[in-house]
Amino acid sequence: MPMIGFIAAATALRLGTLAVSIRNEKRLKRDGATEYHAATTALLALAHVSYYLAAFAEGLFRPAPPDWVTVAGMAIYAFGIGALFWVIAVLGRFWTVKMVVARDHVLVENRLFRAVRHPNYFLNILPELIGLALALHAWGTLLIGLPVYLVILAARIRQEERVMRDAFPGY
Repeated sequence: MPMIGFIAAATALRLGTLAVSIRNEKRLKRDGATEYHAATTALLALAHVSYYLAAFAEGLFRPAPPDWVTVAGMAIYAFGIGALFWVIAVLGRFWTVKMVVARDHVLVENRLFRAVRHPNYFLNILPELIGLALALHAWGTLLIGLPVYLVILAARIRQEERVMRDAFPGY
């Protein structure tokens, strides 16, 4: 099964970034940061893990020979993961998968964050999920899981917009 390596790498990448998030969250909360909308974050995390597991199951139990869709999916996935690493590098200690605002939080206004509202969602998560499903030919996951995920993500974005407006005058 040639996709085992891709699945292992995708799992390792996400577990590694989760470890960074947990470390940052603990530090931020220890320093007095406030978390917002924890229930939506939990729902989004459940959707993310479920999407990954569904795509993995489809890829393993209904494997397709690697083709141009596989390659395109891996390229899209790689773009999304590259965007994730870039966002983590830009946000530094403020990056978490949770909506956490530190007391000394400053609004990031670099070029990408000005050009793309919520680059972590639009340049990382969406390409990551689409690429994962395409790479594994996980059509059911893509057609059912992505719309479900998008509903939760839309709620998260609305909540984040409110928190950002409240926390950062001029946002």
